[in-house]
Amino acid sequence: PPGSCRAFWGWLNAVFNKVDHERIQAVGPDRAASEWLLRCGALVRFQGSPKWQQDYNGLPTGPLGKYKIEAINATDSCIMYRGFDYLDGLEHVTDIKLEKCMYIQDECLQRLSETNNLQKSLQQLKIISCGNVTDKGIIALHKLTNLEYLYLSDLPGIREKEMTFRVLQQALPNLELELDLE
Repeated sequence: PPGSCRAFWGWLNAVFNKVDHERIQAVGPDRAASEWLLRCGALVRFQGSPKWQQDYNGLPTGPLGKYKIEAINATDSCIMYRGFDYLDGLEHVTDIKLEKCMYIQDECLQRLSETNNLQKSLQQLKIISCGNVTDKGIIALHKLTNLEYLYLSDLPGIREKEMTFRVLQQALPNLELELDLE
């Protein structure tokens, strides 16, 4: 029947985003988050490596805690709010790219900005073609106090551009804001 395929994929994506707290305890936050992100179709880059990790089965092994996530590229991934608990233990993420993420919405950006470790480490954020993001989500980013660069492109949900960006720039005076919005 029409729509049943979409419902199946939505259900499967929700399963991929279910947080396994026992797994986080067993393998550490960076490994568990890597597994979640790759399962959802995102890429990760570890500290000290120029290479993006995209193969779940090719995740590096070694002592727990050896590989720290430095960057996340979630282009075309199915990451969603329910999986964001995986981000809590990440202490070294400096760069996140959210592009064409159909499940990213304001609540996700609010959750991202309320993650203590990301408030300290995140320096660059790119949000591109995420149709469910509105002004509310962008304003929520004001808690990312070390954010140096924010790129926003193709976000039709942003309606009050000037007010939104003024609020963000007042909260984060050192922020370089690059816009490609109609």
